[in-house]
Amino acid sequence: MDVNKELDTRGLNCPLPILKAKKALSEMQTGELLKVVSTDPGSMRDFQAFARQTGNELVEQSSAGQDFVHVLRRR
Repeated sequence: MDVNKELDTRGLNCPLPILKAKKALSEMQTGELLKVVSTDPGSMRDFQAFARQTGNELVEQSSAGQDFVHVLRRR
């Protein structure tokens, strides 16, 4: 998967990972992919809700160790 931009939000709790993702997506072109890495377990449901509310596509979510990875496609 070719990611256009990656955000490291490890150590930040809600709502900061979402706010940083929102800002990054606003600077991206339609169809580009944003990867967000977080350590907040609540980010799994937060990014699902964020995608539903904004119309951006949540392409993938996964966890590896303490990291939660979210990939969003800019609408």
